[in-house]
Parts: sequence; structure tokens; C-alpha cells
Amino acid sequence: MAFPTAVNDQVTDSVTQSNTKVVGDAPAVAMGNLYQATAQALANAAHNAAMAQQQNNILAQAVTTMGVSLLYSIDTAATGKATAKE
Repeated sequence: MAFPTAVNDQVTDSVTQSNTKVVGDAPAVAMGNLYQATAQALANAAHNAAMAQQQNNILAQAVTTMGVSLLYSIDTAATGKATAKE
């Protein structure tokens, strides 16, 4: 207890206990904030990885389609003449 003041001792004790509780809760709140931020970062990383896989699959499908289209578009007469024995 502090020096005698004009404020009631019970009020002074109550405020002191409240301040002590807030200071005591600070480490737990800080760790909670850290865990929340870490969980958010990991969720963003997982989301970005899934999005990259989807985009890679779309690109692979487009490349495969263009390759097959190129193979089918080759002129058969020119291919036959190039491969025929003379």
C-alpha cells in the first residue's frame, strides 16, 4: 500500500490489482497475437502454393493442346513427299 492519500484505500487497492492483472496478461496476449499472425502467414503460403499448382496445370494443358494442334496441322502431302524414297 502506498502512502495515505485522500482516496479510499479500497479504491487504491482495486486500481493497483487491475493494473497488475493487465501487466500479467500482456505476455499471453502477445503470444496469442504471434500465433495468430503465424497461422495467417502459413495459410497464405498454402493458398499461394495451391494457386501456383492450378496455374501450372492450366499452362500445361494449353501447351499440350497447342502441341497436338501443331502435329495435326502439318501438311500430309509435304510429309509424304519428304519421307518417300526416290
